[in-house]
Amino acid sequence: MKLQLNNFRLTLGKAGKALERVVEQELGIPSGTVKSVQILRESIDARKKFSLSFVYNLELELELSSRQAQRLLKSNPALQQVCVEKMHTLSKGDLKLVHPPVVVGAGPAGYFAALTLATYGYKPVLLERGDDVETRARRVEGFWSGGELDPESNVQFGEGGAGTFSDGKLTTRISDRRISYVLRTMVENGAPAEILYKHKPHVGTDKLRALVKGLRSQVELSGGEVRFRSKLTGIRLEQGQVAAVEVNGEEEIPTQALILAIGHSARDTYAMLNSLGVSMEEKALAVGLRIEHRQGLIDSAQYGDHSGHPALGAADYQLAFKDSVTGRGAYAFCMCPGGKVVAAASEPGQVVTNGMSEYSRSTGTANSALVVTVNPSDFPTPDPLGGVEFQRLWERQAFKLGGGNYQAPVQTVDDFLRDRHGDLPELNPSYLPGVEPANLRDSLPKEIGEVLARAIGNFDQKIRGFKSEPAALTGVETRTSSPLRILRDETRQSLNVRGLYPAGEGAGYAGGIMSAAVDGIKAAEAIIEQYACLERRK
Repeated sequence: MKLQLNNFRLTLGKAGKALERVVEQELGIPSGTVKSVQILRESIDARKKFSLSFVYNLELELELSSRQAQRLLKSNPALQQVCVEKMHTLSKGDLKLVHPPVVVGAGPAGYFAALTLATYGYKPVLLERGDDVETRARRVEGFWSGGELDPESNVQFGEGGAGTFSDGKLTTRISDRRISYVLRTMVENGAPAEILYKHKPHVGTDKLRALVKGLRSQVELSGGEVRFRSKLTGIRLEQGQVAAVEVNGEEEIPTQALILAIGHSARDTYAMLNSLGVSMEEKALAVGLRIEHRQGLIDSAQYGDHSGHPALGAADYQLAFKDSVTGRGAYAFCMCPGGKVVAAASEPGQVVTNGMSEYSRSTGTANSALVVTVNPSDFPTPDPLGGVEFQRLWERQAFKLGGGNYQAPVQTVDDFLRDRHGDLPELNPSYLPGVEPANLRDSLPKEIGEVLARAIGNFDQKIRGFKSEPAALTGVETRTSSPLRILRDETRQSLNVRGLYPAGEGAGYAGGIMSAAVDGIKAAEAIIEQYACLERRK
């Protein structure tokens, strides 16, 4: 007999004990009745610092008769019978597919789009402008050590997408049946099994690198082709329909169906699409700085006297502020417990920051982006590429403030609040290849800096010591989301180019690994439901 037990609370003192025996004690049933426990959901309730607890939804395998089970259900409102999820199947379309579908971008949207197509027999060609993840990691680490920036293979471009050099968060605000499939596929390819039930699952950059290699193998074993150093440089259209893609300016691949999963930093691709007249519009985004604190400060703020308990791990935070003066919102973004700040530029002469953590989150330093919303009215030009130019403007300014050698400008929180140039922060900034003291107010629009200063004051009321404890600010954070949206219709195709399927973060329809992966799957499903399989690879 299988039953589901919801909202089951376990005090921190009982963490690590066998769940089967604890459940039996709480339900008042004989020892040995619970044969197995599967965790469906796990979260931490830290609202009462003196009494932290884990909260679970559990699936129980019980050795009970039907009568005993019904009696147990009546006496325990938190118990319910397990509902079997119905399998979803796709119906293949009947239009003739003359050439294999092409997917551009090997991030979560691109890989899950390609995997879906390959699984259904469509033999996709996946093009990635950057390197495979192993080569990419070496190039990135070389850049962080003071080497040259590779504009085609960096923190933004290459196998795995921008999320490969991040905390690997798998939280999402969307609700979709495909999420469980994405998580299961990740576990099959090396992600820790706990992502299936953790309230705030994360993989970490180290495990993500292994995971994407598994996805590559799965695509190839299912009949797909993955090509690196293969940059989309053009699209040939015939009567408003995709006919072929140009690769590296020298090769043409014919296709009727093109999924664009290019990521939020493919600015040259945006420009190419704009020149073709593809329907796009500018979109709001957010810009700001990275802040670093001692991880112990955040742990104490969130867990009180329990901070440091091995069952809790490194604490995170979510902070938001609505500025009454300007009406702008400010918030903490991409918070990385136990992580570091990394150089994330993808174009020469620009400085961009991002946050990254490994699975263990063990650096002893917490970092987060503190960003403020900006709107198309803030952009220098009123066109789809206005947001791109806005980002470039402030990334170039950060490059200048850092000394013109990819070092980043840094400042103490106190100096930023006082709007003055100062010395290096007491907390050693983790950004590589290095830092240079500067006034970070000069790295942002004046109004954005003012809003950020007021937001930091507000955040200090929520996390005591946020502005007064030794901390480092590093600039600038600009790649929070796509600066534009590639418009699409209900068939998930471009409004004015048939056969073009914009997907993921770069298209402006996702924000994070999970939502991007789901959006890529939906793009693939749209192709499957329209076209019949290729009989053979041409």
